[in-house]
Amino acid sequence: MSIVKEFKHVNYLWEDSVAAKLAGDEVALLIYRSNLLGADLRLTNYGGGNTSCKTIEKDPITGDNTEVMWIKGSGGDIGTLKRSGLAGLYVDRLRSLENVYKGIEQEDEMVELFNHCIFDLKSKAPSIDTPLHGFLPFKHIDHLHPDAAISIAAAKDGRKITQELFNGAIGWVDWQKPGFDLGLQLKQCLAENPGIRGIMLGSHGLFTWGDTAYDCYINSLEIIEASAEYLEQNYGKKGPVFGGQRIESLEADARKKQAAAIAPVLRGFCSSERHMIGHFTDDVRVLEFINSNDLDRLAPMGTSCPDHFLRTKISPLVLELEANANLADIDDLKEKLTPAFEAYRHMYRAYYDNCKHDNSPAIRDSNPVVVLYPGVGMFTFSKDKQTARVAAEFYTNAINVMKGAEAVSEYTSLPRQEAFDIEYWLLEEAKLSRQPKPKPLSGRIALITGSAGGIGKAIAKRFVDEGGVVVINDNDSGRLESARTEFNTQFGKDAFAAVLLDVTDSEKIVNAYNEAALAFGGVDIIVNCAGLSISKPIQDHTEKDWDILYDVLVKGQFLVTQKGLAVMRKQALGGDIINIVSKNALVSGPNNAGYGSAKAAQLHLSRLNAAELGGDGIRVNVVNPDAVISDSKIWESGWAEGRAKAYGVTVAELPAYYAKRTLLNKIILPDDIANACFVLVGGLLNKSTGNVLNVDGGVAMAFVR
Repeated sequence: MSIVKEFKHVNYLWEDSVAAKLAGDEVALLIYRSNLLGADLRLTNYGGGNTSCKTIEKDPITGDNTEVMWIKGSGGDIGTLKRSGLAGLYVDRLRSLENVYKGIEQEDEMVELFNHCIFDLKSKAPSIDTPLHGFLPFKHIDHLHPDAAISIAAAKDGRKITQELFNGAIGWVDWQKPGFDLGLQLKQCLAENPGIRGIMLGSHGLFTWGDTAYDCYINSLEIIEASAEYLEQNYGKKGPVFGGQRIESLEADARKKQAAAIAPVLRGFCSSERHMIGHFTDDVRVLEFINSNDLDRLAPMGTSCPDHFLRTKISPLVLELEANANLADIDDLKEKLTPAFEAYRHMYRAYYDNCKHDNSPAIRDSNPVVVLYPGVGMFTFSKDKQTARVAAEFYTNAINVMKGAEAVSEYTSLPRQEAFDIEYWLLEEAKLSRQPKPKPLSGRIALITGSAGGIGKAIAKRFVDEGGVVVINDNDSGRLESARTEFNTQFGKDAFAAVLLDVTDSEKIVNAYNEAALAFGGVDIIVNCAGLSISKPIQDHTEKDWDILYDVLVKGQFLVTQKGLAVMRKQALGGDIINIVSKNALVSGPNNAGYGSAKAAQLHLSRLNAAELGGDGIRVNVVNPDAVISDSKIWESGWAEGRAKAYGVTVAELPAYYAKRTLLNKIILPDDIANACFVLVGGLLNKSTGNVLNVDGGVAMAFVR
């Protein structure tokens, strides 16, 4: 029976009742332990670190008992690890590879030989850390990247501090790129220091172990806790953290406002090679660093842990802007920022040219991943929201490491060549090449009005399915909350943002675009879908009916387009505007004066916008649906009754009536409209603007030509 321990700097999450149900299944306990460790970002980053266990299994060929190591496969994450994410290898075969190892120049070739050690044919590809675990004899092993331990590992006096802090109970191995040779060094360190509880890897991380999953877990927590407590006791002893505060942060609301204003501009610069998705944070740890006197010294040094700079690049770009700078003049702002981005790209290309080998992969995007705005916060940009968010988490970890190392010694980063050899490692390149190809809307941000239900929700879902991120919204808070829950369950938190929006209110529209800028960096696709319908004979139409139709449909489309255009022009990446209009914009029918004329106004406004915005690379197109009944708020109103009366049928007969009057005899669904919208933005119609795409089952009177 384990004893619950109190920890101050890490989370103790082990539950005996859960572990008891897994008793006897060491692999299940490995997964349980791994998930607990991965749930605390102070212990390791997303996708970082590795865990393993060794079990005795029956060899399927000989029937003999054999030792098998189960280890997180390449590219996995311990926080979300499942049995399917493990690699299972024969331990004796893995260790026998030492017999064919010819030296460090053969490191990469050894990885291919791991496949000859596979026990479980369903294994994930073994990771580069496999020999590091395999050459240690312990049943359960954790390799983590805790900020507190890396602070010591990245300190100038790290070896000495480790020896003194743990009284020799933790070994030390100098920095070396992960691989077969490092596994042999861990083996040697243990042989020279029998009885140690773990090994510190210089500039890298921590290895710990135990005879059981619980022993390993508690050993890891205790060592990390001791490291964190040591750092805390030393903060301020050498002087103020990061040399003291140089500037003050703006107030929280002002930071958000400034960040929303500049994010699309930064995204435009960072997307010069391909569309990037952004993330913003003004975490107190970030502000402490970026507002400090030591920022200019420490930021260019870059990070130490390989997992950090693989996500964040070698160093960040620091903006030389006053926190409260006036950002209204976009041309002036871009003129000020252009030299900084050009200098960063030049630095990165020089880093590549100076460090590359004959067989190095081609240079990657030379734009920064991390952009620091003193007094405001940190922006990160990457191929998708999750990667951008994780990059921010990693750089925050790097800040923690710098803070700790500076408190107890001096922070040291990896030499540029060592950093390059990790970043452009052929094995990393191979891992990247195994990733799925980007989906058509990868890197694209869409704001779809009225997207908590009906057509708008279907469009938002289709865009996420195709790799985009979306800002869902509605003027009904209950409907929006329901959609938020649905999207979070179906797609996860990184796929969307949600905001209340009344398309007739300029202030709320600007707020929605600010939320898009803070969540993702800007907007690329605007879909004007919010709407309502009123069907009445002309004599029954009220002035209020007329005003709300024109306010929501025409004014709403105008305002959402106008405010979104300002964001698109900041980015200078072009974009798409799709207006969901109606067959009624072209077809005259009874009891439809207000709605039909408003739809006609929407259609012509779309043509006018297409004519005006082509010079910005912004395409404006129209989708004309008809009779989309499913999940639509329109049909919750009196519209259905009005149309049924006009056509001499019952409300229940409307779907069949609408289908029968079309050339294809088809009922139109929200997904049909979503498909049409994707066709317009999916990449195959990038030279088309000012078009009307009918999705109505075929209504001859609605033919545009």
